[in-house]
Amino acid sequence: MEPLFQLQIALPPRGSRSILASLHTQLRTAILDGRLKPGLRLPSTRAWRALYGVSRNTAVAAYELLLSEGYVVAQRGSGTVVADSLHRSSKPRDVHNAARAQRRLNPYWRAFSSRESRERHSVETDAAPSLTFQIGVPDLASFPYELWRRLSMRTLRRFRARPALVADPQGEAWLREAIARHVSFARAVACNPQDIIVTAGAQQAFDLLARVLARLERAPVALENPGYPPLLAAFASHGSRIALVSVDEEGMLVERLPRGARVVCVTPSHQFPLGVVMSAQRRLALLEFCRRRGAVVIEDDYDAEFRFSDRPLDALQTLDRAECVFYVGTFSKSLMPDLRLGYIVAPPWALAPLVAAKRIADGQCSVLAQSTLALLISEGHLARHVRRMQRIYRARRDLLLHELRSRFERWFQVLPSVAGLHLTVQLDRAYEEDRVIESAIRQGVRVAPLRRFYPGAPTMRGLVLGYGNIDERGIEEGLDRLHRSLLGA
Repeated sequence: MEPLFQLQIALPPRGSRSILASLHTQLRTAILDGRLKPGLRLPSTRAWRALYGVSRNTAVAAYELLLSEGYVVAQRGSGTVVADSLHRSSKPRDVHNAARAQRRLNPYWRAFSSRESRERHSVETDAAPSLTFQIGVPDLASFPYELWRRLSMRTLRRFRARPALVADPQGEAWLREAIARHVSFARAVACNPQDIIVTAGAQQAFDLLARVLARLERAPVALENPGYPPLLAAFASHGSRIALVSVDEEGMLVERLPRGARVVCVTPSHQFPLGVVMSAQRRLALLEFCRRRGAVVIEDDYDAEFRFSDRPLDALQTLDRAECVFYVGTFSKSLMPDLRLGYIVAPPWALAPLVAAKRIADGQCSVLAQSTLALLISEGHLARHVRRMQRIYRARRDLLLHELRSRFERWFQVLPSVAGLHLTVQLDRAYEEDRVIESAIRQGVRVAPLRRFYPGAPTMRGLVLGYGNIDERGIEEGLDRLHRSLLGA
């Protein structure tokens, strides 16, 4: 039985002297661009008359040309088959055009997407170490699963009685009311429910802000260096020019901001990944820069709920008098990333375009998840969960600090940090990140290199160790293995 063959082929009129050339060209093109896959059996030469009205002699001649060029192979008993080696090499012209087209991409976006691909491939193909100091992930085992189930069932019963036929892209009103109360209590952020846009996590918040704030005149977007790669990627993917600004022990060096910058992205409460807190003087200087230049600030307050020292400095949004700060929060650290819920507290002048961007992006977040979260917050469950996790994370952090300072001072200097779910250490100059990482993996433990968070050339070598999703026993075992790997590195 002949294989099903539905390739569209347009041939010159019968009697034309160019039928062979046209058939050969169309088959070769279909093979090269992947429409005819490696290993596919082509129709027999006799079948071409019934399929396309092509004589057997013309089909034989076309196959012989393809065979001589290496596009097909003749297999005894199987007929003519598309060669399986073609897609491992491309025509030089195609490679050149692809490389030239790729250069049109924003260089930071190109680098980020390439790194994402490599890391995804590594996760999919490598045997994962048994112990991981994962960054940005809370204790998933401590999530209140049963409580969330009960609240979800209450929400579903309400939906059954009164289905939610129309959802608000800005977010459900009672969730926005709950968030306004929560951030007012937890972070002294003064806002009303109408100032809030609910997003599918912080990453969608960054994407919406990039859509709305990316300027046609190509004004630079200033980001911390090192910083949070997905935030950079959000603006780079929308074509923004990126200006990298260094960080010291007081946070972003405001005096080094480009004069033309119109968007400044910062993590003032717990700089990512170094952990420093932006000083009060720098905060005021940044707000003054924005007031004079007509710029705006994106304040990423990603894990400020968990603090291990005295009262935190006020959020930038609290100090803002010029309506220039966009405050981004998320429930990924206080609850779990899979909820995919975050929010933007926006100045009034930017609400309409942000809501329009949200409507275009995905319409709205899950009403079921929003309503369940609203119950969790309004009934006090979130505050109790955060207080409980604060005690757990403090114990892990204290253990990690003690071990690093007592056993690893030969290799590491722990950078000061008073909040969050990770610690960063600076490597002694005698040790290379790559060797330390590879040696640790051989011992069955994974830690993140600090260079991952430098878009350009790193100015510091080190490691970032998350302790949110690894218990105290895991921390001890992981550090034992890391110690053994360093002794052999």
